Amino acid sequence: MTQNLRGLGTPSEFWEYFEQISKIPRCSGNEREIRKFIEQEAKNLGFETKIDRAKNLIVKIPSKIEKENNLKIVLQCHMDMVCEKNEGTIHDFSKDPLKLKIIEIDKEKWLTAEGTTLGADNGVGIAYLLSIMKKIHLNELDFGLKTLDLLFTVQEERGLLGALRINKDLIDGNYLINLDSEDDDKFIIGCAGGIDTDVDIKFKKENIDDYINNIIVVKLSIKGLKGGHSGVDINKSRANAIKMLAKILWKVNNKYSIYINSINGGNLPNAIPRESNSIFFVDNKDFSELKNFIDQIISEIQFSISNNEPNMEIIFEQVKDFKVKAILPKKVQEKLLHILYVIPNGPILYHPKIPNLVHTSTNLASIKTKNGLLKIITSQRSLHEISKRVIYEKIEALFKLADMNFNIIHPGDYPGWEPNFNSKLLAISKKTYKELFHDEPIVEVIHAGLETGILKKKLPNLEMISIGPTMKSPHSPDECLKIRSIEKFWNFLIKLLNSLN
Repeated sequence: MTQNLRGLGTPSEFWEYFEQISKIPRCSGNEREIRKFIEQEAKNLGFETKIDRAKNLIVKIPSKIEKENNLKIVLQCHMDMVCEKNEGTIHDFSKDPLKLKIIEIDKEKWLTAEGTTLGADNGVGIAYLLSIMKKIHLNELDFGLKTLDLLFTVQEERGLLGALRINKDLIDGNYLINLDSEDDDKFIIGCAGGIDTDVDIKFKKENIDDYINNIIVVKLSIKGLKGGHSGVDINKSRANAIKMLAKILWKVNNKYSIYINSINGGNLPNAIPRESNSIFFVDNKDFSELKNFIDQIISEIQFSISNNEPNMEIIFEQVKDFKVKAILPKKVQEKLLHILYVIPNGPILYHPKIPNLVHTSTNLASIKTKNGLLKIITSQRSLHEISKRVIYEKIEALFKLADMNFNIIHPGDYPGWEPNFNSKLLAISKKTYKELFHDEPIVEVIHAGLETGILKKKLPNLEMISIGPTMKSPHSPDECLKIRSIEKFWNFLIKLLNSLN
């Protein structure tokens, strides 16, 4: 049962709204209900709304006194969330409310969800903007001569599609404040661009009975990895469940005759895969020796990465009453395992001038086997367009070398965001933060993709910054939101809006 969030702190409206939106389905591509909720709330509070052809929503909040030189500020977040759950968790994201609960980490209270992603990315943005709307309506907030456009975009988690398709006439302004950052002491002023490289491999299923009769069906599973965001977490030495599975299968396939029925793992392009599994057939006479060999490989893996992945499970088990006899053709199996074993994954290049900043990376995000089709999803990011292109070209070249029946597409191509260290918005933000908290904020360029890169390209005159409260492990069921950070960030955001001129 969802824990009641009221009484967690200021503003109370934030927690009321966050609890409400946690009951509304909003997986990426399914934003209809959350958009209706926001639109209706805006209308109830007396504000004009507009929806563009991409289904992005904007709420127009005029200044009390309309003048030609009113300062125009865009506050922006995205409506969708990454819908990930642990294997074994029973949850239907299309209708079930998230089960919220409060936990304690190092004597600090955090909000999380049971077995699923929390949706704080970017539910916090929605809740903050709804809170601002309500407080303006109640005359508890007044920003004087400033005009506010509250922009709610769709399908950010599907390659920033809402921002890519936005009608640029929908918004106008001097400053844009994106509420999709994850540390309350950091200001993001630049980000990487990205592209997905998806590969479909068609094959004609074969029958295991054509190869061996005395078979044992086994399942190899990887579970309990940390996973995380394929941008901000890609340099944290977290294991990739598909790469780990591929390593074991490649070694086993080199030594024994195995016949693969399926390989599955991962889900979304912007999430590091936490789980994977493969079902395959093996001759009964080889089973005992093969099991010992796999146990040896598992021990080596656990020894090398157990510090980074303390909850990792690698399970090798016999499957009873498995009726399906279909297998991958042997040639497809051989080539696929070679590709999965050597395909690049993780950081490729670090920034030459900014310490610890990943410049270029790639994520082997998902593989699915279904009805004679292998679908592989990878995602590339880079601070430089040429480097981004080079890495996806290398992945294409790898599949071409394998000479299989495949097709490659590139959905979700989006530009990076060049940092402007001399921005007036940045200067005012830093000054405001120091006045409030008597400390200097951290100014960063990040490896993750943000909608600001696209919006900057469409509206080059807008100065932009990305900020937000503190959360951990977005895009994974370990996602959690620091409760105390909500009030801290609210105080900063309101003071910043008052300080802009």
